[in-house]
Order: sequence, then C-alpha cells, then structure tokens
Amino acid sequence: MAAPIGSEIERLIQLLARLPGLGPRSARRAALHLIRKREALLVPLADALKLAAERITVCPICNNVDTRAPCGICEDERRDKSLLVVVADVGDLWALERAGTLRARYHVLGGTLSPLDGIGPKELGIERLVARVAEGEIKEVVLALNATVDGQTTAHYITDALAPLSIKVTRLAHGVPVGGELDYLDEGTLAAALRARTAM
Repeated sequence: MAAPIGSEIERLIQLLARLPGLGPRSARRAALHLIRKREALLVPLADALKLAAERITVCPICNNVDTRAPCGICEDERRDKSLLVVVADVGDLWALERAGTLRARYHVLGGTLSPLDGIGPKELGIERLVARVAEGEIKEVVLALNATVDGQTTAHYITDALAPLSIKVTRLAHGVPVGGELDYLDEGTLAAALRARTAM
C-alpha cells in the first residue's frame, strides 16, 4: 500500500515535530497549513531558513546569536558598558530586551549548572565571564537567571567566582508578578515576595 503522503512532506512533518511545543499532530497541521499557503508562507519560510543557516553566528564576546560578529548589542555604543546582565539562554536575553528597561551589555551562559546532566562551570564558560569582568570596565553584574534550583546554584557559583573582583553583583527581584493574584501563587513565590518586600 502506497504512503498517503510523499517522503518530502513526511520529512517536513518530522522536522516540525522537533520544534518546542509541537507534537506529531500539531506538526501535521502546521505542515498542511504551510503547504496550503505555499507562496505566502512555505517559500518565504524556506528562503528565510536558508539565509539564517548561512549567516547566523554566535557572538565571540557575549554568546548572543546574530548575523554579525560581534553582535549588534556588543557593538552598540549607546549601551552602558559598566552594566553586564548574565542570562542562561538567548531567549532570556530577547525577553529582557523586549522589556526595554536596561540598555546594558549581556553575557549568555548557554544553560545553567546541572551536574546530573554533565553541565559544569567549564561547559558554561564561566571562566570567560570572570575574565570579561576582570577587564575593569564592568561595575555591576546582574544575574538574570531563573528562580530554579539550577538557576540559583549557577547564580551562587558566579557570585563566588566574582567575589575577588570586588564589583557589585545583583539579581532580579523574585516574587509577585505584575497583575498576579495572591490566591493563585505558589508558596515559594509568596515566600520570596515577602522576603524581598520594599517600602511604599
């Protein structure tokens, strides 16, 4: 019995299913939508993916992804060179940039410490981060890491590694989100919010 779809379409579905948030059924629906909108979506998407595969590179300074090296953030002279924000992943950098609050420089670790997964300080290049801070231009390091066990372990490790440099090390505030209702928050979030309370 012949396959209901061609091998190229099956390959498209398999690749789409590898994306976060897409399982096999969602991937089939996405593939069908792309095929139906071939000229408007599929062809431009294929061109964009080809171009991205050829041009996207990792910044040698901060580990951000961009189409140039150093990246646009590292080359932006309007940014505060004395403020360095450390994030686990590029997605975290993008989220902070969307907030548009800080005009800082970044350092992307590429993950968090996780001994069970074989991710130690060497894999995250923490010595490179320390060397970057040791150059003397940076006056404050903001640890913008997730409030998970691995994130907090990484934050503590970096704080200890930077201690000899006598610079200011801060972290993001943890607690009640804007628009959050107390009744829906977990105990850990509420406890963090109470510990980090501020004057009105």
